Amino acid sequence: MERVTLDGISLTLAHPADLPLKWIGQEEILRQLLAAWMVIDDRDIPFNPRLIGKPGVGKTTLAYAAARTLGRKVYLFQATMDTRPEDLIVTPVIGPDNRIQYAASSLVTAMITGGVLILDEGNRMSEKAWASLAPLLDDRRYVESIITGLTIPAHRDFRIVVTMNEDASTFEVPEYIHSRLQPQIYIDFPEADEELLILKENLPFADDAILRYVVNFLQRAHAADELYSVRDGVNIARYALKMMKSGGGGKEELLSLAVERILGEEALHYLDRQAED
Repeated sequence: MERVTLDGISLTLAHPADLPLKWIGQEEILRQLLAAWMVIDDRDIPFNPRLIGKPGVGKTTLAYAAARTLGRKVYLFQATMDTRPEDLIVTPVIGPDNRIQYAASSLVTAMITGGVLILDEGNRMSEKAWASLAPLLDDRRYVESIITGLTIPAHRDFRIVVTMNEDASTFEVPEYIHSRLQPQIYIDFPEADEELLILKENLPFADDAILRYVVNFLQRAHAADELYSVRDGVNIARYALKMMKSGGGGKEELLSLAVERILGEEALHYLDRQAED
């Protein structure tokens, strides 16, 4: 368990994330994110980009892949409507000797070590939580811990990216925070060929016919502006494969059943019935 001492106060650092995520396709979006983090002069500072899109389009995967491209440690903070300012910065905990110790959040750990922080689903947080990050997100680049009295500056190599589901906001993000979270990078559903590659990456043991069936289903749903994502497609194919392995029926029948069980009966409307005939 790694610790650092700032102004006489010992902080326990969070562990970096080690996720089995790989970004496939849409290289231009990856380039845009990396450009936002770039520093081109000693007087320059990085942007604090936000990734916006429907659930399941790969916002977290993109952020993780970009951070790994830089060779940095990656830290993940999952925002919720209950996130408090102290959760974002430093939290007091009871140590083994029953004394109060201080735990640095994943955000503060990334700030101290020069890592990358992915603030996931940031538009679920309240304004009070966002207010504690205001000085970090402008040219001051620090946070203040009310709990410890520390002012914690960000390492020059520190980077942050915020993901936001465009349809799942619990709170309105304050305008003064919006202006600090730039640029906005929008991620849409992938094209059919990219979607097939993603399915193959996640399900290398599945045959092409099954994966193409699922891609055709997803593309029909995308065209109708449904929220079904490639993550749903992976789950559909995986469940169908498991049922086939258990001897549950024919391929098309089980794929159709998997769609219904994963997404509900209304999703059957987007099946390619001709492919089943």
